[in-house]
Amino acid sequence: MSHKVSVLIEKDDSGYYAYCPALDGCQSQGDSFEEVLSNIKEAIELYIETLSEEERQEYLSKEILTTEVATSA
Repeated sequence: MSHKVSVLIEKDDSGYYAYCPALDGCQSQGDSFEEVLSNIKEAIELYIETLSEEERQEYLSKEILTTEVATSA
């Protein structure tokens, strides 16, 4: 079964860091954007395999929206 899960990716001097807010503790890293995407996808798939059907319904039904906000500071 296919699922869509929100992932946040941050870039710093060490590379890329990705995490999934809906799946507590599900995170990964990589040296490139492509690598971190591949790594977080694998982490999500492994995480989902550990969930019961009820947990899957609860965790994967969350909708997380992101946006950017401009400030004058």
